[in-house]
Amino acid sequence: LLSDILFNSAKQYPQNQALECKGDVFTYQQVAESALCLAGGLSTFNLSKSDRVAIYLEKRPEVVDAIFAASKAGLAFVPVNPLLKGNQVEYILADCNVKMLFTSFMRLRQIHSEIANCSDLECVVLVDEVGDGLEIETLPFKVIGVESLKQNNSAKYHEVIDEDIAAILYTSGSTGKPKGVVLSHRNMVEGAKSVAEYLENNSDDRLLAALPFSFDYGLSQLTTAFLVGARISLLNFLFARDIIKALEQNEITGLAAVPPLWLQLADLEWPQSVKDNLRYITNSGGAMPVNTLQKLRDGLPATKPYLMYGLTEAFRSTYLDPSEIDNRPESMGKAIPNAQVMVVRPD
Repeated sequence: LLSDILFNSAKQYPQNQALECKGDVFTYQQVAESALCLAGGLSTFNLSKSDRVAIYLEKRPEVVDAIFAASKAGLAFVPVNPLLKGNQVEYILADCNVKMLFTSFMRLRQIHSEIANCSDLECVVLVDEVGDGLEIETLPFKVIGVESLKQNNSAKYHEVIDEDIAAILYTSGSTGKPKGVVLSHRNMVEGAKSVAEYLENNSDDRLLAALPFSFDYGLSQLTTAFLVGARISLLNFLFARDIIKALEQNEITGLAAVPPLWLQLADLEWPQSVKDNLRYITNSGGAMPVNTLQKLRDGLPATKPYLMYGLTEAFRSTYLDPSEIDNRPESMGKAIPNAQVMVVRPD
């Protein structure tokens, strides 16, 4: 199951650094204990197997807790892009019948009137303190704090197998309204194993989570890191320079980004320490322009670039081995391990 990714690494690498956020560092043992405690709290609610638990937050440790706690408790998590507005959040919560929402007080204050229309929503869990400007008692759903939820610990989990729902990820909605893609535990675990295999990820790696977890490519950074006992740094950035700074401060060995972001990063100076530590970079979410790729290769001569192709419905699908880049820089490569890719006619 998806939760085993965390708990197995916690057994094998209990004192390894698992998570870094704004200078705070947590070991695998600490992350596992926190997620397990939250899973126990979730199991005290009257939630059925595979009920939806949405997460509408910027990247922070509580998001990681909620993802793996929901997985452990036999629930399906729904990561919601933190940049979405109230009506967009309302659409997603209503579309997949979300029963519980993890968010912050500020975000709840901004969207409470819209999500009040979501008839399935029973409870909102706040990861911070209640502030001013919102009468909690008047809302049509229960509001509790995450710490109080952790104290109601029963550990009576639903029985789950790897074909059961682990998550619902929403597409960007570029061709109409966003569509919820249902992913099983097996989808997500096998995807993590496959990616970690060809990227040669290991427990010494330090990955940077710059992309949102609502994006399957961004979420994959978390699952591949936790699968192998590596450390992941959570970054909510405004400018491309923030990424360069985070790479340097955290001695990052693996960075994933999308073409518009690589376009910005390619024009920046790479500190020597980044050049020394950054083992690989990956691209997905669109074709990497050849001139941008060349700039990155010039700036990071010892770093391996992996050009990849994927879609939300199938996670990662293909990758181009770095040794082939000079021969076919515009190729999306071959099928990833344990995947089959075919070229078919329109009919």
